[in-house]
Amino acid sequence: MTDYVTLMEASWPPAERLPLGPFVLRRGAGGGQRVSAASAIGEWNAQDLDRAEAAMRQMGQAPLMMLTPQETTLDQALAGRGYQIKDPVVVYATPAAQLAASGPDHMTTFPHWPPMNIAGTLWADGLVGPERLAIMQRAQGPKTAILGRVQDRAAGVVFAAMANRVAFVHALHVVPALRRQGLARNLMRAAAVWAADQGAQELALAVTEANPAARALYALLGMEVVGQYHYRHLAD
Repeated sequence: MTDYVTLMEASWPPAERLPLGPFVLRRGAGGGQRVSAASAIGEWNAQDLDRAEAAMRQMGQAPLMMLTPQETTLDQALAGRGYQIKDPVVVYATPAAQLAASGPDHMTTFPHWPPMNIAGTLWADGLVGPERLAIMQRAQGPKTAILGRVQDRAAGVVFAAMANRVAFVHALHVVPALRRQGLARNLMRAAAVWAADQGAQELALAVTEANPAARALYALLGMEVVGQYHYRHLAD
């Protein structure tokens, strides 16, 4: 069974990955939760949790854990320590060739790497700043930025990167004034075409549960839920 959550890290890597006993810590360098959260990788006890919390603070990061639904014991232990649930996430996937079959509309998408300046400008509009652009640069293996066009304007952008035989989509952004014109759908189909060309079997992405518009789009494209995770954070 494909472990999409683990594979996703290769396509969106932290600045540093630091094993600490039964946990792995991630230094995010300002790149957001996914690259800053710790995860359990073995049997743990209360002292292990204490050390992990202290190490995250020493890194300049608030204690933050990523958990799958199966990690109920750790989830309960963190709740007992005052950790709050934050941003439950759903992982979607679909066969790349299936989504690529129809392809994007003509002259609406333009895959390229490294990102053009206009792509960076569009990402900045969507709050994808230098720290997240640095994550894209760290990703190893095949990767692409895809620029989207609406009404003869650069209107959206997305990043895709390979991890094993799965291509992951990240940082999809469409200019608010130009939404609801099919560009997000075209960007996803263009990502699928690129992925299939790279030999990917599947196209996958993660989205928060609290984003019904995006989830409706992914369902419309034939993507299915293949995984879930959530964060627990300890506020200072």
